[in-house]
Order: sequence, then C-alpha cells, then structure tokens
Amino acid sequence: MSLQISILTPEKPFWNGQAEEIILPTETGEMGVLKNHAPIITGLDVGAMLVRTKEEWNSYALMGGFAVVKKNKVTILANEAESAQTINAEEARNAFEIAKANLEKAEGVKQKVEANFAYKRAKARFQVVKVVNKFS
Repeated sequence: MSLQISILTPEKPFWNGQAEEIILPTETGEMGVLKNHAPIITGLDVGAMLVRTKEEWNSYALMGGFAVVKKNKVTILANEAESAQTINAEEARNAFEIAKANLEKAEGVKQKVEANFAYKRAKARFQVVKVVNKFS
C-alpha cells in the first residue's frame, strides 16, 4: 500500500493520486513522508513539493498552506499549486533572476516583505522546473 495524496486549492481539487514518497516544503524545512508516517498537521511554506510514484518523480510548486498526514493519506490545502509541466522553464528562470535582483535592492520594510514573497514564489517555480529537468 502506498500514500493517497490529495492537493486542494481554493479554486478546485488540483491533483489526486498515489505516491511512494513525498517531500513537502514546510515552514521549518523540508519534510519527507513515507507510508505509515505518524499523524501530523504542518504549515506549508512557499516551495517545491516532490512526489515519487513507482515510475517517476513529479514536482509541484506550492504557494503555502497546510498538510495533514493520517493513516497513509496526505491532504494538502494549498493557497495555489502549479505543476512543473505547466511552467515555462525560460520564463521561470528569468522571473527568478528578476525577483532575486529586486530583493537585493529592496529598501524599507514593506518593499522588502513584498520582494521576499515574490522571490520565494519565483524560486519555487524555478526549482520545480529544475527538478523535472534533473530527473528527465
């Protein structure tokens, strides 16, 4: 038996499927989940989620939310989610470079907070694309 994964966003159910392993971007770092994991509820950070099925690795950009792990079921309530297959690699790289530059030159608390969020979002999308290319 493997893990049953459900990713839900406010707009719609995003993805449902089986997995052997997942790696979640939590607020305290990355967290791996295998079958028979202890029950847990955790906050999700903006970042890349990796899913290993029997055949391959898949990656998704999550824009924060929560995850519930219980009895080999993982329910992810994400603010937004994006699959690596729907992200243009060149656009993701360019957006990451621009967000990185904007973060470095941000001044003032408000500008730094906004630039940091844009950077984390662009970084997550770029990481997801890099993971797909790495495992392809």
